[in-house]
Amino acid sequence: MTCIIIVGTQFGDEGKGKIVDYFGEDMDIIVRYNGGANAGHTVVIGENKFAFRLLPSGVLWNEKTVIIGNGVVLDPKVLLSEINNLESRNVPIAQIFISDRAHIVMPYHKLMDSIEEKHKGSFRAGTTKRGIGPCYSDKIARFGIRVCDLLDEKVLNNKLDTFIPLKKRLFTAYGEKVKLIKEDLKKEYLEYGVKISPYVKDTIKFLNEEIIKGKNILLEGAQGTHLDIDYGIYPFGTSSNAVSGGACTGSGIPPTSISKVIGVVKAYTSRVGMGPFPTELENSIGEKIRIKGNEYGTVTGRPRRCGWLDMVMLNYSIRVNGISALALTKVDILSGFKQINICIAYDHNGHELKDFPANMRILSECKPVYQTLKGWNEFTKSEWINFAKKGYDSLPKNLKEYMTYIEKESRIPIKVLSFGPERRCTMKKEEANN
Repeated sequence: MTCIIIVGTQFGDEGKGKIVDYFGEDMDIIVRYNGGANAGHTVVIGENKFAFRLLPSGVLWNEKTVIIGNGVVLDPKVLLSEINNLESRNVPIAQIFISDRAHIVMPYHKLMDSIEEKHKGSFRAGTTKRGIGPCYSDKIARFGIRVCDLLDEKVLNNKLDTFIPLKKRLFTAYGEKVKLIKEDLKKEYLEYGVKISPYVKDTIKFLNEEIIKGKNILLEGAQGTHLDIDYGIYPFGTSSNAVSGGACTGSGIPPTSISKVIGVVKAYTSRVGMGPFPTELENSIGEKIRIKGNEYGTVTGRPRRCGWLDMVMLNYSIRVNGISALALTKVDILSGFKQINICIAYDHNGHELKDFPANMRILSECKPVYQTLKGWNEFTKSEWINFAKKGYDSLPKNLKEYMTYIEKESRIPIKVLSFGPERRCTMKKEEANN
């Protein structure tokens, strides 16, 4: 039995979807454990591109089982749309289960998301306005509606009787006129309950029984460590635990069953939304990386802010997540640069910092201290694929030195290298002949 967690080490958008799909071949079950329809994971198979917001990236392995865990906040409309899209394209998909304990994103959550963002001023997080934060807020405040409630008309009716008047008063306090009709919501969400009922399961029981049977399980995180509600750049992050610890609370799998944690790190850094970003490149280099890397949000389409790789951030992520191996992605995007910088420390008013600060004022004042490495040549797609066939030794010397430097600074081995969105644009480093 193997139970692997795959987690983002930066601000999300590291290429987790591709890495999950890559490892999915050897797994029996793939579990999504946090977030909601604010996440965007992309998988490319041949000429076909698939973008998911709720379905686990392993759904394209049709002999597998994929699970939406209890830590996810579920928008049933989005989920059903994704399933229908795959079916309309005649794509064979995995068996899908949804935790009966997952919370439901309601229309008033999306409305509140937009309203609250308007009132936050400089503390705006740049939310996707998908209702994720307000849904998690209701979950913590014990005002939530869960998947199991959509299958029980009496429970849903009682909750809506209580919650809707409270929501109306809250909207009024913000000076907003919002129309919430209980019977309309009840009818709509009971219908969703009927449609998703074939997928609903006690996934906690199921997963622990499968562990006893010796099945291989992969836990897929959404967003990244530095967007985590506890360990990220607060408040400029998401509302859930994206770190490896969230895999256990968001799935019901005990920590003692976890075999290893793989951290996905992009060869450079990018982020969407507000907040400090020490290595951000607000110049032509940053723009070049953005265009070349197609750095635009999968969900929102917003341009991502781009910068050099930050080892202070990465080492913090390694510590928080207990990462035992790294998957380095999008190294092809940095090809063609004569020099490549890696941030190895921060300068804060003349003092060197190697530990990632919690204080936002301090972080926003930090300047990156760079180590400059030599770049590598530009290569065609076929040349990159040829590298994958030949193995690690065939890679450009300067790229190997870049990888070695990351391993030295992080003290964690790079086990997987990715240089394109397709499955074949991937290399396991242990296949090397060095």
